[in-house]
This record gives sequence, structure tokens and C-alpha cells, in this order.
Amino acid sequence: MDSLLQYIKTHVLYLQDLGIDFFPQEQTGRGSGKAGSELLEELFNSMRDCRRCSLFNGRKNMVFGQGNPDTDLMFIGEGPGEEEDLQGLPFVGRSGQLLDKIITAMNLDRTKIYIANIVKCRPPGNRNPSEEEIEKCLPFLEKQISIIRPKVICVLGAVAFNVLAGKKLPITKNRGKWYEYKGIKMMPTFHPSYLLRNYTRETRAAVWDDMKEIMKYLKINNESIENE
Repeated sequence: MDSLLQYIKTHVLYLQDLGIDFFPQEQTGRGSGKAGSELLEELFNSMRDCRRCSLFNGRKNMVFGQGNPDTDLMFIGEGPGEEEDLQGLPFVGRSGQLLDKIITAMNLDRTKIYIANIVKCRPPGNRNPSEEEIEKCLPFLEKQISIIRPKVICVLGAVAFNVLAGKKLPITKNRGKWYEYKGIKMMPTFHPSYLLRNYTRETRAAVWDDMKEIMKYLKINNESIENE
């Protein structure tokens, strides 16, 4: 018994060193004693003053996430940009406006899905988050996913895809293919910022094909024009 208690104590201290002080006593998400919105609020409050990595130095707002905690579909990008940092909301800049159009074309909106990022604070100059920054912040995203328990995760861009896939895979060759993240179906596709830089008929069609796969799996009815 003493060895078990020592193990638990050591593990709790390890989690606290990682900045995790949110420990649900029951199953999280659907079927738990608490609503997903309440669990997400508790998680947000536990990390609102997070200083686990140096990104806190330049942030104006932590960008936690936004949307429906009971959704079947979760979009995950790599990190907030300038406009997201200012507003404290994910995907509200130019990339976010394009993502909104994609979501609308799927016959959905932000009230029906959930949007989050790998890291919650803006990397300087919108650079990719470092391995250390990802490692420090990833437990928060993992907790969000465990609370929401979506049926599908759509990962936006190579960074988010590689983190959740657990290995480096080229997004160009692997987008549109089904993967799994801890038993959840995962669909990688191009990041909206990539689309803005490479807004061709081919890239638009590729992303729309990926969204159609998601809609087919989730049985989402859609009457929008092909390659909108």
C-alpha cells in the first residue's frame, strides 16, 4: 500500500510539474457526471495563467478554444495568430474566415463544432511552435479532446497532423486519408493559411474532398455546390 501511495504521489507531482492541476474524479465528457461545458470551464480556469513555456511572455490572450462541447466534429490547428491573440478566440483572422466558409459549405457553423489548437499562445511572428512548446501545452489539448470526445478530428496542416499522428508525415501525401487518434477518426487536410497562399482549383478541390469524407462518415446532409 505504501508503494502504491508513493507512486500516486510521485505521478501527481509529475503532472503538476507539467502544469496540470485539473484532475477529474469521474469519467470526463459524455456520460460523465458533469456537462462538457462545465469541465471545459474548469480546465480553462486551471490554465488561464499558464507559464509553462516562454510563449506567455508575448501573449495578450490565451486562446483556449471555442465551440460546442457535445460536438461530433473537432477542428485542430497548430496555434493562434495575431488576430486570435488579440481576441482570445481561435481562427478569427483571414484563415479563420476561410475556415468559416468551409464549415458553412458543410452545412455547419461554429455552434455545431469545436475549434482548438495544439498550443494556446501565439508563437512570435506566427512561427511554428517548438517541440518544447508543444510538449508543455499538449496535455491541455488532450484533456479538451477527452472531455469533448468527438467522433472525428479534422487536423489542419502538417504541424497539427504530425503532433497527433506521433510522427512526421508529409501533409500533401497524407491528407484525405483516415487515421486514428486514441480511437477517434482523424482526417488531415491543408491548413486554411496554406489555401490562402495557394488558392488554386486543385487545392480547393482537395480540401473539399476531405470535408466530403468527413460529412459522409458523420452522415451530414449537404446540398452545397462542389468545390465551393
